[in-house]
Amino acid sequence: MRVSTQMMYEQNMRGISSSQTEWLKYGEQISTGKRVTRPSDDPIAASQAVVVSQAQAQNSQYGLARTFATQRVSLEESTLDQVTKAIQSAQEKIVNAGNGTLSDDDRASLATDLQGIRDQILNLANSTDGNGRYIFAGYNTDKAPFSQTDGSYSGGSTSVTQQVDSARSMVIGHTGTQVFASLTSNAVAEPDGSASEKNVFAMLDSAIAALKTPVADDDEAQAESQAAVDKTNRGLKNALNNVLSVRAELGTQLNELDSLNALGDDRTVAQAQQMSDLVDVDWNAAISSYMMQQAALQASYKTFSDMQGMSLFQMNK
Repeated sequence: MRVSTQMMYEQNMRGISSSQTEWLKYGEQISTGKRVTRPSDDPIAASQAVVVSQAQAQNSQYGLARTFATQRVSLEESTLDQVTKAIQSAQEKIVNAGNGTLSDDDRASLATDLQGIRDQILNLANSTDGNGRYIFAGYNTDKAPFSQTDGSYSGGSTSVTQQVDSARSMVIGHTGTQVFASLTSNAVAEPDGSASEKNVFAMLDSAIAALKTPVADDDEAQAESQAAVDKTNRGLKNALNNVLSVRAELGTQLNELDSLNALGDDRTVAQAQQMSDLVDVDWNAAISSYMMQQAALQASYKTFSDMQGMSLFQMNK
């Protein structure tokens, strides 16, 4: 087989080109800090990195969802804290109204106080978040859930839920019915066995109307008024217990969100480490290979230069 000068030249050029490619590859790894910058660098690692990247994106999305959920739950809990205080204030007024020695003027004054508390609770029930959405309207967040006149509910019937982790969905917005028109399992029953009033506004309206009605020396009217006040007193106890039950649920959810956030943070760290193991450069190995390949490339240049002097034409000079 004849070895021509052209063949020798091409072989040397291929060797130089190969060495230069390897040298540039390690140089790119050092400059970018990544061992895998394209699928061809390591097909298996590249495919696994795609899976990890998707998991990171999902974990980030759940983190944002938990932030939103925490804001909504905290807002609802803060609002219900004010509702709790308002109901407790109404209970104090109702207890005072049960005093049989009150004059009609005293009763009317208590009715005015209760009317103010009733309106305060109604405003809280129709409160909105920072974006103008009603927080106790279920999914019908574009209109006030409670009527200003009789306190009837016209909001959505389904609680607002949020997916806060891959296997966890929680309520982040209770309906007005669940908060202001429901009874707990241990609710105080009516002595005569009749149905207990559930709507906090209806029970307050009943007491307000009774207190506004003059009774003077009318024993029958006094008895009717006292019965209305007593029923409202029982109703407010039930309403307060129901609100406190919802608040307890909200508190549990806030604690769970904190735990899920901690778990998400741990997952973020683990996924970052997994991604680093797959695509990040091993600095010691990369620098060592870079230096070795640089030396090999320099040797190839030297060999190529020396080979130029081995041309038959050069030798015949």
